[in-house]
Amino acid sequence: MKMWFLRLGTRDQMSLLALALVLGLYLVYAMLWSPLAASRDRMAEQNAAAAASLLRVDELVSELVQLRQSGAQPGQARNLASLVNQSTRQFGLAVSRLQPGSRGDLQVRLESVAFSSFIAWLHTLEQREGLLLEEVAVTQAGSAGLVNATVRIGQGV
Repeated sequence: MKMWFLRLGTRDQMSLLALALVLGLYLVYAMLWSPLAASRDRMAEQNAAAAASLLRVDELVSELVQLRQSGAQPGQARNLASLVNQSTRQFGLAVSRLQPGSRGDLQVRLESVAFSSFIAWLHTLEQREGLLLEEVAVTQAGSAGLVNATVRIGQGV
């Protein structure tokens, strides 16, 4: 191969050397530089995802600190169904249907209940318990002062 190279003219030898240099640079780029750059980009994306996770954790820590300062127990989830059952018993309201919703809400159906007790119950849920009354539908029942009602209750703030 050396003999073949030496037989070539000076111009051809220079062209082949330039071509070999360009080919060598391309191989260095393709074998070393490009994989390293792709790895660097992947790590930058992972760092951004980790930073976003850290932000979320910081928010949760702040929320936990607020809950501890307000006296609430962390991990003590509010169970809407038990809260509604307890409060309706307290006001003497008979629940005819209790149906959980897909968004964490609860639909409650009351039939033939005293309007004044119903309104007091709604007030208690909203003011004392901090629940959100998302939807309330009230119709008159057979007797005066009695109503049928459907209420959709959410966790609120």
